[in-house]
Amino acid sequence: MFRPVLAATVLICLSLPAAAETYKKVKTDAGGALFETSCMRCHSVDADKASYGPLLNGVVGRRAGTYQGYPYSEALKAAGFVWTPGALRAWMEDNDKFVPGTKMRHVGIEDPTVQDFIVTYLTSLN
Repeated sequence: MFRPVLAATVLICLSLPAAAETYKKVKTDAGGALFETSCMRCHSVDADKASYGPLLNGVVGRRAGTYQGYPYSEALKAAGFVWTPGALRAWMEDNDKFVPGTKMRHVGIEDPTVQDFIVTYLTSLN
């Protein structure tokens, strides 16, 4: 009587890592699509493509205002923080509030799920 339940439990436990990887891939792909519609007007993740804003490939873990060759505002150069998932979320929600004096116009991505997907995508590029 317990053997079918045990077998089902074992199968579920064995499939959890695969399900987690699938979910991460779905989040990354969705984040890439959201990045394209929300961020790619000004930013690129490809060093070979010119963009108005700084390259965002490798942004997670980078000190703010330090991408070589980009003319950052004094406010962002002096901000002194590292781009973490939390910092990216705060920036996406209201960059003017997060770093007053920045030259980037307000982003306004307030939906935490959209933020999470974009952060997952950007993190995958490190």
